Amino acid sequence: MRDDRDDPFDEFFSEIERMMNEMMAENGDVHFEHNRAGSQETSGNVHLDVHESDDDVRVVADIPGVEKDDIDLKCDGRTLHLDATGNTRQYREQISLPTPVEETSAQATYNNGVLEVVFAHDDDSTSIDI
Repeated sequence: MRDDRDDPFDEFFSEIERMMNEMMAENGDVHFEHNRAGSQETSGNVHLDVHESDDDVRVVADIPGVEKDDIDLKCDGRTLHLDATGNTRQYREQISLPTPVEETSAQATYNNGVLEVVFAHDDDSTSIDI
């Protein structure tokens, strides 16, 4: 006879249930955005990381399903604006950068759905000798 207490998937399903509860709002509602009624396009949430080093600020974003030519990036020195449209997804993000950057120094690469943008720090501050 089988003992349900020894179910090998019990821990797996418990973890899925925990993640679903964590993902749901307090009122039990999960929110999905759609661009327009009946459309198959969805507004994708961008998974991104922002890394700051002594030399630069690096933004890495996962935006699968988009062609390189369909990515639009703008930066005002404090915020990076990302707009990207693919066949089934549309991404719109505003990323607050941890420090001011020189927007003209930006170097971007896009490979296998991963966008990487690197900025040099903005060195407008001047040291004052006393």
